[in-house]
Amino acid sequence: MSRNLRGLSLRKGLTDSMYEQISDAALGADDLREANLISVAREFKTGNAAILSASSFYDFLQPGHQGKKVFVCDGTACLVSGRTEEVMRELLETYQPHEIGTMTCLGHCHTNDAYIAGGEIRYCKCGGGRETPEVYSNAENPVLIVPTGDIRDYYSPLAALRNNTESALRELGSSGLRGRGGAGFPFHIKVRSALNAATADTKYVVCNGDEGDPGAFSDKWLLEERPHSVLFGMLATGIIIGAGAGVVYIRGEYPLAIKRVKEAIRTLAELGIAAGEENDDSGLFRFHVVQGSGAYICGEETSLLNSIEGLRAEVRTRPPFPAVYGLFGRPTVLSNVETFANVRYILERGGAAWAAMGTAKSPGTKLVSLDGAFNRPGLLEVKMGTPLRNVMDEMGGGTRYPVKAFQIGGPLGGLVPASRIDDLTLDFESFAREGFLLGHAGVVSIPEDFPVIRLVEHLFEFTRKESCGKCFPCRLGSARGHDLVSAAVKDGELIDRQLFDDLLEAMELGSLCALGSGLPLPVKNALQYFGDELKDYFTTIKES
Repeated sequence: MSRNLRGLSLRKGLTDSMYEQISDAALGADDLREANLISVAREFKTGNAAILSASSFYDFLQPGHQGKKVFVCDGTACLVSGRTEEVMRELLETYQPHEIGTMTCLGHCHTNDAYIAGGEIRYCKCGGGRETPEVYSNAENPVLIVPTGDIRDYYSPLAALRNNTESALRELGSSGLRGRGGAGFPFHIKVRSALNAATADTKYVVCNGDEGDPGAFSDKWLLEERPHSVLFGMLATGIIIGAGAGVVYIRGEYPLAIKRVKEAIRTLAELGIAAGEENDDSGLFRFHVVQGSGAYICGEETSLLNSIEGLRAEVRTRPPFPAVYGLFGRPTVLSNVETFANVRYILERGGAAWAAMGTAKSPGTKLVSLDGAFNRPGLLEVKMGTPLRNVMDEMGGGTRYPVKAFQIGGPLGGLVPASRIDDLTLDFESFAREGFLLGHAGVVSIPEDFPVIRLVEHLFEFTRKESCGKCFPCRLGSARGHDLVSAAVKDGELIDRQLFDDLLEAMELGSLCALGSGLPLPVKNALQYFGDELKDYFTTIKES
């Protein structure tokens, strides 16, 4: 069924996409909503159920969302900082309760006091937040935070690339660049796989800008402040594999990022470096910006592809992988914002130079997001292999108040107790070896007085809300886990520890993607390191 719908969506492709028509129809007047969606189904010659189902998937396309005037961030960093309640109290002086909604997350974890009103990011008086985080590095030659400079000069390396794509691919391979979105998959393997899919008449490059991990704002900063670094990486990748078009998928919670990327694309069109979104006749590489509609799961690569196609944004089973069967069933290189932003440095200075800044298995630099608990909150560009203690204390200045743990890598990342910081270095292998996950490297500080059981409840609730529903372990497991923990917190009902462990195992082994399979990691970390704090909520496991 999905392949058939995908083929129908391909008829108009990216220039008049089914997803964007669904979005426009769903955002219309309530009394015309269903009629408008059915008209989209007729235009694409597909069933009404498919279109109505796709529109029902996204938070922002629901009628209830349209009645809200302001949206408060309820992400993990804001929750544990206590700022969510402060922001809410301030907004209630101006808005009625039914006019206030929530979003997760707005990417302002360095201030913990942002909200959206009128489609723009604003700040609570209680925090005095700043739009742009402080940015600094411990690398002698920073890669990602340096200014772009003259745009025409910035894109000049592409001329040599067009004549020697094989050499460029070798440099990507020697760099060892691994995906910066969390999984750490070697980027050059994706590029080589898409290149070798020679029988395909059309190929794509897709940038995953759906940075939904609470605590992470590195992609947001790159899209807003260094959009050309991302576009260069996409364009260079397109030249290497022979793709004619690329998609930058940006979450709707980042309105400024969407604006800045579109401005950058217009600049490229004016300079004749790439085609504009509406210019289809130049023969140049065409960029398309797709605005997300509020679904964390679209940060998963196959869910994102389904979203662009106008299908229900559920996770696909793999294989086939996107490099072979991606957007509209065509070979697609899909990677995240920070990954593409590294490409120019590698092609200009060589893969070996980039790799030398990190470790053998985790080469290069990594952006790290520090939340508002730090004395120097902001964005760091850190050489891989740097001791985590140095990152937090020397670069971040330590925390402003006592912190007992750090959740690193988003809601599916590990929960690192403060006592384990000296055992870790900033790289994939160190975190994996010690039972944690580096992921996106967003750092959320858990205050000493914040109950760990509330964090566990929050993580289950987040997963339950954001699950695409495709597989039972994630859809049912997250709901069941939330019920158990919520009942323990509110009603004092003890959680059967054996049942709970079995639930975590089922989610970890049976889920289709990292949302369901990743949740058990921080929960297990909590049970391992904060057992004394949690023991009153669980029964004791009997020895066999």
